[in-house]
Amino acid sequence: MEANHTPPEKTPQTCDVFIAGGGLAGLSLGIQLARAGYRVVLAEKEKYPFHRVCGEYISMESWSFLEQLGVPLSTMQVPRISQLTVTAPNGRKIEHPLPLGGFGISRYTLDEQLAGIARVAGVTLLEETKVLDMQSSRDLAAAPGSASDRGPAAPGNQGFPGAALAAVHTSAGTFYARAAVGSFGKRSNLDLRWKRPFTQRKAGPLNNYVGVKYHIEYDFPKDRIALHNFSDGYCGISAVEENKYCLCYLTTAENLRRSDNSIRVMEASVLSRNPYLRDIFARAKFLWQEPVTISQISFERKELIRDNTLFCGDAAGMITPLCGNGMSMALHGSKILASMLMSYLSGNLDRDQLENQYSRQWESAFSGRLRTGRIIQSLFGKPGITNAFIRFMEPFPGLVSALIRGTHGKPF
Repeated sequence: MEANHTPPEKTPQTCDVFIAGGGLAGLSLGIQLARAGYRVVLAEKEKYPFHRVCGEYISMESWSFLEQLGVPLSTMQVPRISQLTVTAPNGRKIEHPLPLGGFGISRYTLDEQLAGIARVAGVTLLEETKVLDMQSSRDLAAAPGSASDRGPAAPGNQGFPGAALAAVHTSAGTFYARAAVGSFGKRSNLDLRWKRPFTQRKAGPLNNYVGVKYHIEYDFPKDRIALHNFSDGYCGISAVEENKYCLCYLTTAENLRRSDNSIRVMEASVLSRNPYLRDIFARAKFLWQEPVTISQISFERKELIRDNTLFCGDAAGMITPLCGNGMSMALHGSKILASMLMSYLSGNLDRDQLENQYSRQWESAFSGRLRTGRIIQSLFGKPGITNAFIRFMEPFPGLVSALIRGTHGKPF
């Protein structure tokens, strides 16, 4: 459905790019575009800083990119993680060095850092703002005033003649953009409104998951990340800043339902069958009264484009959390899309070329990782299969390394 609105001339409601969602992908994309001289509006439904359900481990492939954006990782003393432990529900475990390694930082801290950098770069950051709909509007009238007021406009950026405009309806009003980006995370009201295919599928092995996250204090090596498996799920623990640890787990909605829809009951009766998790829940100091949660998570394939809206981050595709690469994928995806959008906004690509090239580059960068992640996901969750798989992997460290490499990339 196309909008009938005519954009007002020379108003703040007109921009080059509108980004729905201020997570890692949205914020880093906005920073790159704003620094290139484009006018960017970003809407985030929450107010920074806030906690998100996330494992809070980032592969080292993202270190240089984050520092280029302006996040002072080298002076923040974030824990560096180089060792991996994976345990089966029966307590059997394998330990292995991480080929590239990673670091731990909470989303509370990282998102706040990126939001501050975005504001300084010139991004119009709309906090506590809900995006209600994003509509393609190829026939909207030209809307002068789109170019950045901070200096000379980029080529082709003096207005919108001939561009495929987007009308974005938000709780703060309607905005008109030359390009619209959806980076609204794992699942949003827009996914449901648009009836994106992954929201319409029945519960299966790749969808209808629940995520739960805590911050805790616990005696655990800061250079190690552990993935503890239990029936129909797995739980990760790794260090973040300020001597805290992120404890985050994924399980099926059915597991929660069988536990009388009680997280506490599920943790006591299901997760704690794994002796390592039993020790964590018995001895750790939980820093929050209640965890952060999210439901209806899906790892199904997602389309990258819908009616001229380009998806980025988890909205474009999610790798299973046990692979530990979702945050780096979101950051890398923003770099790919930023480059494509700059070429489009400067007139070097038309709309069809933008969509085709973005799709090809995204698939080239991530489709193999997602495929490997889905395979690994199928080997965990069922106690018998997981116990057998961990036992099988113990004498084959090379295979463990290959699986890790298959879900990670190189510095970008």
